[in-house]
Amino acid sequence: MTASSEIVGVIAGVALVLLAATVVGRTLAFWPGPQESNATVANLNARLDAWWMMLALIALAFAFGRRGVIVLFAILSFAALREFMTLTRLGAEDRWALIVAFFVAVPLQYCLVWIGWYGLYAILIPVYAFVLMPILATLRGQPKAFLDRVAHAQWGVMLTVYCVSHVPALATLQIAGYEGREILLIAYFLLVVQSSDVFQYVWGKLFGKTPIAPTLSPSKTLEGTLLGVASAVALGTTLWWITPFTPWQAGMVSLATTAMGFLGGLVLSAIKRDRGVKHWGWMIRGHGGVLDRLDSVAFSAPVFFHITRYWWAN
Repeated sequence: MTASSEIVGVIAGVALVLLAATVVGRTLAFWPGPQESNATVANLNARLDAWWMMLALIALAFAFGRRGVIVLFAILSFAALREFMTLTRLGAEDRWALIVAFFVAVPLQYCLVWIGWYGLYAILIPVYAFVLMPILATLRGQPKAFLDRVAHAQWGVMLTVYCVSHVPALATLQIAGYEGREILLIAYFLLVVQSSDVFQYVWGKLFGKTPIAPTLSPSKTLEGTLLGVASAVALGTTLWWITPFTPWQAGMVSLATTAMGFLGGLVLSAIKRDRGVKHWGWMIRGHGGVLDRLDSVAFSAPVFFHITRYWWAN
């Protein structure tokens, strides 16, 4: 079986699950119930619509292979960076730092991923951008809130560009016996991380009682998180055959990935609460902004990438 046919199979499987969930969601919408129940069903259907849109985008990107995925995530990074910077205290004095962030860091990072230059894309942002951006801010001669402004800019680029770029970078890994199938790693990673979010949401609505961090994310519960992570790990273990991992290795990698995704969601929730907003944006109906969907991806992608690179890549 070729990598393309395996990807088609995975996407078709996800589409079937979404179709079944959509039928259930639309059916429940016709049943009268308590106001809280109706609101939950409406929220579920809005999320399902958003998942269909995201699946279509990912399928389109995969149709163009590795380069299509790189372009997609470059666009997502740009959009997520814009959402992040909108909620910061950056002003006119930070214009050049912002220009570097949007029009140098984003395209250059993804160009380096495109050509597979790991030695440079691994340090471009955490070394060179981190040094250059505060220098540019200093040259404007405005010391007021300088540390806050620089930290906001650096955090934004690190989170939305550097971390997220590790998703398409998975296709650049050279793994013995896995040649020509590297793009499947991207499909596997996204499926495990996003399914964990979905499972946590569903199980939390059904069985959630104990809040984990009520001041950061009131909807996250201990029961929903544990069941959601366990379900995603089970899914990741089941799909070991599209990875270079054995079943138990797939389970361990999935556990590390979903744990980091959950913690990343909490970190991004803390930032949102600090800024006094519920969502990063409103681009995706039912999900908020792009960064609302990339929060778990941003924290788990570098971990998944480097675990795979260290233990499996040539």
